[in-house]
Amino acid sequence: MSVSRLPATSSDAYFRNLLELAPDSMVIVDGDGRIAIVNAQAEKMFGYKRDEMRGRHVELLLPERLHAQHVRHRSAYDRDPRVRPMGSSMTLAAVRKDGSEFPVEISLSPVETPDGTFVSSVIRDVTERKRLEREINAARQAAERANNANSAFLAAASHDLRQPVQALSLLNGALRRTVTDERALDLIESQERSLTAMTNLLNSLLDISRLDAGAITPELEDFPMQRLMDRLSAEFGRQAQHKGLKFTANSCDSIVRSDPNLLAEIIQNLVSNAVRYTEKGGIRLDCEEVEGRCRVRVSDTGIGIEPDRFDDIFREFVQCNSAGATNEGFGLGLAIVRRLADLLAHEIDVSSDPGKGSEFTVTIPIINGRTATDDDKQSVRRQNRQRASGLIVLIEDDVNVANAWELLLEAEGYRVATASTAGEAKVLVRHLDIAPRLLISDFHLLDGSTGVEAVAAIRKHFDRMIPAFVVSGDTSKIVKEARLLDNCTLMSKPIDTDRLLEAASTATETGLVPAD
Repeated sequence: MSVSRLPATSSDAYFRNLLELAPDSMVIVDGDGRIAIVNAQAEKMFGYKRDEMRGRHVELLLPERLHAQHVRHRSAYDRDPRVRPMGSSMTLAAVRKDGSEFPVEISLSPVETPDGTFVSSVIRDVTERKRLEREINAARQAAERANNANSAFLAAASHDLRQPVQALSLLNGALRRTVTDERALDLIESQERSLTAMTNLLNSLLDISRLDAGAITPELEDFPMQRLMDRLSAEFGRQAQHKGLKFTANSCDSIVRSDPNLLAEIIQNLVSNAVRYTEKGGIRLDCEEVEGRCRVRVSDTGIGIEPDRFDDIFREFVQCNSAGATNEGFGLGLAIVRRLADLLAHEIDVSSDPGKGSEFTVTIPIINGRTATDDDKQSVRRQNRQRASGLIVLIEDDVNVANAWELLLEAEGYRVATASTAGEAKVLVRHLDIAPRLLISDFHLLDGSTGVEAVAAIRKHFDRMIPAFVVSGDTSKIVKEARLLDNCTLMSKPIDTDRLLEAASTATETGLVPAD
């Protein structure tokens, strides 16, 4: 063991001067546990004069309840004296002359002298640090409670807020397919635009909240970019046409690695933004391989963006205020784009010429230079096949939503059989004369069962892999178990009725759900 030695008597003054200059309180105790030397910082810390401390047992400076315990600890230290912190796993307390307690840290060192071994104690008042630790812990707990509350809100909002919007969207889709009066059709189209705006705002607010709460985890996979591009091209071609804009798109054969749903959301927000801020001309959606990476470009002939606004446009609730800008939108689309791109580690670039247009680019990694195979391309073309009729089993526990589903599907020509729980679905299928061509189920059902259970039970009854759509507005990870079902697509509320019916047509005709 290495110990330090007190200076010789002739150096006592030097030694005591060092003690006085020490920044911390120092108390040196003899072999009997009595205080031999203290410095000025110790006087200030404990409120005693030196003469009041010298010769007294060191327990004088501890709360009375700790005296007996400390005597045992002193004896143990005497048997194994070494440099170490005192009570490293304990909360230590000291007491002042006025009886007030305070938290301390103590370091112990044995000091060898001609008169025996002494123990030097360096004592630090950690009251302020403990206070900060308590504040940090309280803040952390408050943040955890807020995060838990936010997660609970997101789960509830995703289902409860989207449910009525879902019903309205389904009813609107049914009306568009049954009403023939021109005036009524104009009203229905106006209603559809309002529903679209409401849906976009709800989705954007929930997306921002989920991203800020860290509730979105990318599910990376390899997939052909053409599959995603063709679906988005069809969707936004209609949007551009409604506004009198020209929409052109071209794809590439790259196999990329990303989360197809999150990447689609990035591109959707970019194209929606382009449509919103373009009054004449057109929108281009291009995909190409450049230097071993896939680049998706969204370009427009809109109002453009001033270069000094490039950083601002990716913040929440920031909208372009250039000449020609409209009040449409909520300034959330590009904020979502930035967060999703960061989450996926995809590069986002922007260039713009004010008054002439803008171009946004997303860069995605390509997998080993692969290109789409014929099978990949065939899966893309499924959506263009003709519609098919047949029986659809619907499991939905909300009566209003179930009625809206029936009106929409029957208007399209399907027969619909409904149940509200997995148990009811089991009973229902026993009375069917034919196997259903498609199963559509909400994920969360009233009796605690799930759409996954309902789908599995019906498939077991008919002993075939019937295509299925599981629908949910819930953002929690538990819903992802629906992705584990083969020949099943997980759809998020509220659902675009045109895309839904295209997917239903593919599923009922081929027996396979579309790739997306």
